[in-house]
Amino acid sequence: MTALTRRAVVATGLAAPFVARAETGPGVIVVGGGFGGASVARALRRYGENMDITLVEPNETFIACPFSNLVVAGVRTIDSQQFGYKQLVADGIRVIHAAVIGVDPTRRRVTLASGESRPYDRLILSPGIDIAWGALPGYDEAASTRMPHAWKAGAQTLLLRKQLEAMPDGGTVVMSVPPNPYRCPPGPYERASLIAWYLRGAKPKSKLIVLDSKDAFSKQKLFQAGWARMYPNILKWVSQSDGGTVTGVEPATLTFRTDFESYKADVANVIPPQKAGHIAAVAGVADKTGWCPVDPITFESRLIPGIHVIGDAAIAGAMPKSAFAANAQAKVCALAVARLLVGATPDEPRLINTCYSLVAQGYGISVGAVYRPVNGLLAEVPGSAGTSPLDAPDQFRYQEAQNADAWFDRITHEAFG
Repeated sequence: MTALTRRAVVATGLAAPFVARAETGPGVIVVGGGFGGASVARALRRYGENMDITLVEPNETFIACPFSNLVVAGVRTIDSQQFGYKQLVADGIRVIHAAVIGVDPTRRRVTLASGESRPYDRLILSPGIDIAWGALPGYDEAASTRMPHAWKAGAQTLLLRKQLEAMPDGGTVVMSVPPNPYRCPPGPYERASLIAWYLRGAKPKSKLIVLDSKDAFSKQKLFQAGWARMYPNILKWVSQSDGGTVTGVEPATLTFRTDFESYKADVANVIPPQKAGHIAAVAGVADKTGWCPVDPITFESRLIPGIHVIGDAAIAGAMPKSAFAANAQAKVCALAVARLLVGATPDEPRLINTCYSLVAQGYGISVGAVYRPVNGLLAEVPGSAGTSPLDAPDQFRYQEAQNADAWFDRITHEAFG
């Protein structure tokens, strides 16, 4: 494949993308069609209109995890979480619905499940997460049919919702939260909040117990203030220090075991340990932690040159695993790849992450920060981090919930059109 000419690069930042005009351009393959993959493919098209961009994603429909806790709580439908790839095709991006089963970084080719082999100049992986089956004793894929994780949106989300609906009033819901890292650090606590909100309205005699492998978590004071106000007799959080670490589960009896006691559930939600999506290991870009070390300027793998990793699968230092982060990393990675393809040096980036959570319908909280590369990892820019005020009035919380709605509309439009 013919590289772009150096003179094609005229951008100095994300706000001023260059337009490449060589007759034939380089080939970039993106694997994974979530927020990171779809966003990076569309950003690449803006930075080089002659690039040969291919997005490979097995599913024809993407089901978003953000806001899926509202599906669990009965506020949204699963249809409202679904997005397709028509706009990417309209942008001139080749979309192939297939699984990648092999990566040859020496020859720079990927192999699809059909046996077809495709070349690339740069490969971008955005594989999301896989469940680390067996990392929690007793929890395997079969167990998830009785004790759903619902940490990949779709059938598991609907299963957890169905179980909550079927539970009699007076039942007990038990959740387990794993140690870091995992997708969406505040996600379990938003889920606990919205399950408690559902129980308060539909099954007020019921209880929710959250068994946590940590003593501290994202937006903790904001969540706990909301719990004390709205769910004091429904939601009980058991920290690591109080014996909340789950050491194993028994799917047949819906039982959680800790070092000190066992908890029997009527509905059991296991949020299990996680790792980078399977293709990361196939490509050789995941290390012994199960996640992918990357250069924080380009998101190029530190293990295999020519392959970039963005989104939940990447080890991004202080930057959390979130849809907002994946979208931000996609934009930085796309510009870095465009420059690397012409032999130019990418600029050091600044990345923003803002995370909204719902404590109840119409009650939002948020945290945000700016990140920059420091000593090979992304670190918070000092003074950039902030959360919603702890003593904010109801109108402020309502506006935060509205802001969350607007953010979801914006990010899904950026990714999927």
